[in-house]
Amino acid sequence: MNVAVYSRKVLKHEVLFFKSFFRQMEDLGWNPIIEQDFYKQLKLQVGLKDGYQTFTDHTDFITGIDMAVSIGGDGTFLKCVSFVRSSGVPILGINTGRLGFLADTNTADFERTLDRIQKKDYSFQKRTLIQVETEENIFGDQNLALNELAVHKKDTASMITVEAYLGEEYLNSYWADGLLVGTPTGSTAYSLSCGGPIIYPSCGVHFLTPIAAHNLNVRPVIVPDHIPITLKAIGRDRNFLLTLDSHSKPVKNGTEIRLVKADFMINVVKFNENGFFKTIREKMMWGIDQRNE
Repeated sequence: MNVAVYSRKVLKHEVLFFKSFFRQMEDLGWNPIIEQDFYKQLKLQVGLKDGYQTFTDHTDFITGIDMAVSIGGDGTFLKCVSFVRSSGVPILGINTGRLGFLADTNTADFERTLDRIQKKDYSFQKRTLIQVETEENIFGDQNLALNELAVHKKDTASMITVEAYLGEEYLNSYWADGLLVGTPTGSTAYSLSCGGPIIYPSCGVHFLTPIAAHNLNVRPVIVPDHIPITLKAIGRDRNFLLTLDSHSKPVKNGTEIRLVKADFMINVVKFNENGFFKTIREKMMWGIDQRNE
């Protein structure tokens, strides 16, 4: 089995983990294909030998890779998605971060996890993405987001106004620090800290969540994901920031931004015992009364 492996960096306390991880892959007869920059770190800090195949961008995922493994937090997982894109390659997330809603296992349990992958004891959960279109094609071929798009002010205390349209219908003008438009996956990311709703991953919807709205009666809105959303940011400054997951670009005042559901989905590896609500309960400590601890 050809397995693409991606992580952002190797920390000192993770060296033994990475040594064991690649040793087990070898014992299972898997062929690791490692992201090029990450491979350089592994050779320097872990002592990984020469001779492994590498990848550098999404074009390397067209054929020949059976699974991708993301080792890190949710940010690492999102970057891994930008490599996988429309290839259909499933992604297994191994969490080394603090919170992490996307990964389905952690470094302490990785040996059992890889054995279960070998035995095909897992399922796929499909996740939708948002595709962004602008007249100047600001993001090029990296115009996809698993979590959200954010339109927000750049470096001033002044608010911006974001006009939003659902199809041809005017929705609202948001006076705020910015506006988030995202997928169900993104409902547990930036939107959550802005008071947005938690959405079950398989729901066919997008959300619009204002960032620090000036009008207190403005609330997050959930809309069908088959209807395009058009945004236009207006304010005192010449430029604003447009962020796709963690990838940001400046945009001109008045730029029209069109958002549509991507025509493909990401396959996320899930184990039966790790349901969505179980993850939410554990990560957010729902139902735990600290007074009784």
